[in-house]
Amino acid sequence: MTRPDLSKTSAPAPGAGTPVLEVDDLHVEFRTRSGVVNAVNGVSYTLAAGETLAILGESGSGKSVSAQAIMGILDSPPAVITGGGIFFEGKDLLTQPAEEQRKVRGPGISMIFQDALSSLNPVYSVGFQIGEMFRAHRGTSRKEAKKKAVELMDRVRIPGAAARVDDYPHQFSGGMRQRVMIAMAIALDPRVLIADEPTTALDVTVQAQVMDLLKDLQRDTGMGLVLITHDLGVVNEVADEVAVMYAGKIVERGTVDDVFTDAAHPYTDGLMSSIPQLEAKGGRLTPIVGQPPNLAAIPSGCPFHPRCSRRRIGAEAAPGRDCAADVPPLRLVVPGREAACHYSEEVLGV
Repeated sequence: MTRPDLSKTSAPAPGAGTPVLEVDDLHVEFRTRSGVVNAVNGVSYTLAAGETLAILGESGSGKSVSAQAIMGILDSPPAVITGGGIFFEGKDLLTQPAEEQRKVRGPGISMIFQDALSSLNPVYSVGFQIGEMFRAHRGTSRKEAKKKAVELMDRVRIPGAAARVDDYPHQFSGGMRQRVMIAMAIALDPRVLIADEPTTALDVTVQAQVMDLLKDLQRDTGMGLVLITHDLGVVNEVADEVAVMYAGKIVERGTVDDVFTDAAHPYTDGLMSSIPQLEAKGGRLTPIVGQPPNLAAIPSGCPFHPRCSRRRIGAEAAPGRDCAADVPPLRLVVPGREAACHYSEEVLGV
């Protein structure tokens, strides 16, 4: 299978091996007047200290909802976590009292949101908003919190931090606002950082600067990073492991080298094939046909089968592996690679 040159040499993640975050069979649904939307349908993964896990998938695949469930910021109602566990350093957050969860979310697990402008409060200075982390979690005085804010702005390379600490969000560029968001997220030295589309709406140069900053912070602190993104190039540069989501489930999981070089699930294969190739100047892109499924009416069997050119239905299918009727489990296909496809061995050619 020919792919664009996305290969890289992976090094073991520092501290890899001991899970600092574990998501186990997580289910989230939205109960609306028009029906139940099954947004997350049994997501499981682990993250070790110092490791970067990238979560890929089209809009509506459940990436951001699963992250919001980890952070405890889903609007309920209509959102309801109906099953599973979220373990931070071995303790299930979903069974902990609200006060205990609050002690973890921020100091233990923190998050960078997609849109920095809408995530920052326009009526408070950036220094006040960064300092709020110290006032709320550590009881720091306002004067000391402002000092900490300046230090963090320096740390994320905002020029003239001391002079800009009293500026408001609208006075910063998109890239600088994203740095402010990163400063807020790392204020309390979290063990896990979730970055939800951290480079959205930024130009290529600023994207690279933001990702370099995150890599440097990760190297300095040893935090685990969950990166939610559509940018396959960014994933290739920074990730150790990749989890591909579709219809609220993980459909493929493995190292970034393995997944990018030879996809085991037809959906992942479609994502990789849709990447523009420099050597095919003037050629047509190869999109995935069809639309993502309605999460209020997910197709039976494999949820990807209506869009899959490899599907086998009825007499074409092997017993128990009818793509339109039998749900494929996420299973080990080859060492180190899991996929939720009845025919992944054929996709891989093994």
